[in-house]
Amino acid sequence: MLDRPKTPWHLWLVGVVALFWNFGGAFDYYMTQTRNASYMAAFTPEQLEFFYGFPTWTVAAWAIAVWGAVAGSVLLLLRSRLAVMAFAFSFAGMAVTSFQNFVLSEVSMATLMGPEAMIFSAVIAVSVIFLWWYALRMDRAGVLR
Repeated sequence: MLDRPKTPWHLWLVGVVALFWNFGGAFDYYMTQTRNASYMAAFTPEQLEFFYGFPTWTVAAWAIAVWGAVAGSVLLLLRSRLAVMAFAFSFAGMAVTSFQNFVLSEVSMATLMGPEAMIFSAVIAVSVIFLWWYALRMDRAGVLR
């Protein structure tokens, strides 16, 4: 039997923070997909048309991004090496969704939501890249199984 390195304290910190952060994304996804009236009341009619007009493939990519990140967070806390793959899928889904929202869509999300949309998307991208890298690092260190 191989001795595994002790789980570092920062894995628990990163995992819990990641889980809460990604639950925020999951909440947003769920509320948008169910068209929750009180949640969506903060948006203009043009913004609602944008969100509700996503092509099916974009909704699927968004789902992969969101639920992949939640799964990655849970898997990281379970010390499973599958967290690496989950975060990779999450990043791929986020990249596809962002490309649609900022490049392919008739009206860019940046036009509808302002520069904050691009900044927030960049923060999301940096966070998932960090989590992917962190999970890969923990896997290579032998912490994940």
